[in-house]
Amino acid sequence: MTQGQGAATKRVTLVDVAAAAGVDKAIVSRVVNRDPTLLIRPETRVRVEAAITELGYRPNLSARSLRTAKTGILGLVIPDFGNPVYAQIIAGAEAAALSSGHVLVTGSASGAASPAEYLDLLGNGRVDGLLIAGGAPSAQEQRILDGFDIPWLLVNRRDRNSHRYVILDDAKAAGMAVDHLVDLGHTEIAHIAGPKTADTAQRRLKGFTSAMAAHGLRAPASRIVTGEYTMDGGAEAAAKLLSARRRPTAIYVANVAAAVGVLHELAGRGLSVPNDVSVVTTHDTDLASHVMPALTTVRMPLRKLGATAVRELLDNPPDAAVEQILSDDLTLVLRGSTARSR
Repeated sequence: MTQGQGAATKRVTLVDVAAAAGVDKAIVSRVVNRDPTLLIRPETRVRVEAAITELGYRPNLSARSLRTAKTGILGLVIPDFGNPVYAQIIAGAEAAALSSGHVLVTGSASGAASPAEYLDLLGNGRVDGLLIAGGAPSAQEQRILDGFDIPWLLVNRRDRNSHRYVILDDAKAAGMAVDHLVDLGHTEIAHIAGPKTADTAQRRLKGFTSAMAAHGLRAPASRIVTGEYTMDGGAEAAAKLLSARRRPTAIYVANVAAAVGVLHELAGRGLSVPNDVSVVTTHDTDLASHVMPALTTVRMPLRKLGATAVRELLDNPPDAAVEQILSDDLTLVLRGSTARSR
């Protein structure tokens, strides 16, 4: 692999070019910007330009905009537009962006050749800051983020290598769901968790197991099943859960879309909700209130999450640690999917 090819995975900087050419970073910058006042030997200029070509250096347009005029645009990357949870996050982020004099541009990396290429495209001087509401970045994506001269934040996702995120207190939400079921007299409580790779799923699982233990209840492995954050994922997880010899009387589902799939699977098996099985889930969307029966949920401040992320993005320099967990404004919304244990 040549150095130029390596630039696909690691952004080449002015420092890299300067080291290769044996000159100061400031000289490279002035050559790149065609500074007419720069007085250097012709052979030095040739050496710098050769290093630029060999390393595949591309000028970081965002660095220029920070020194001159900003774009007035903030970017928000989400996994897909089909998840209703992201609609509320986008609404909150958009309102905060407008109030600060910015326009929010939202896109999904699902159609790109790779998420890394999408991040690289957005970060190349096209936005003043970037919010990433999908999964934690891969090693390649992290290198791209580290090379940005613009601020960026993970939204409701954490990564052990990152100290820049704003998240909701998912563990607390899971605990509230368990407390509600226990208050209704349930002791045979199961959990349909999200994907093992999802940080939100891990936080909700931790909250579930901690709350169960606090009530003196066991959560055996047979009562915890993982599934995708989709209706099909919820239905498939429920099928696995219900194949066990002893059926739970209540289920806490980690995601509202998955909970709709759970309702479908239970109905297909002739089980009544909430008479046979109570169901409670995280997040409150229009979908939750329009299924039969309507879902009991723990409402999360998704709009506040989007707005807070924008403010933290704009108020902190790119290299500052931002580690914020929003624990307020979580609300239990009682509907028809939960009832007292029989």
